[in-house]
Amino acid sequence: MSALTVRLPDDKHQRLRAMAESRGTTLNRLIDDMATAMLAEFDAETRFKLRAGRGTGKVELGLALLDKAVGAPAIDQAGRM
Repeated sequence: MSALTVRLPDDKHQRLRAMAESRGTTLNRLIDDMATAMLAEFDAETRFKLRAGRGTGKVELGLALLDKAVGAPAIDQAGRM
């Protein structure tokens, strides 16, 4: 485990302490939980961007496959059947 020194304005530090106290946890645990949530969001965004990049130019194929899967007539991006 690593130690990290963070410089914050005094008012922000006090607000974070109050937030941790209201949640019944320590400031350290609060910061750790916030970092975990932010990293999970970053990872999801990164995965989404990679998947979107692999799908570039394949919208028509994707819509046709989706329509085939649900048994509906194929509709293109312009909304035509």
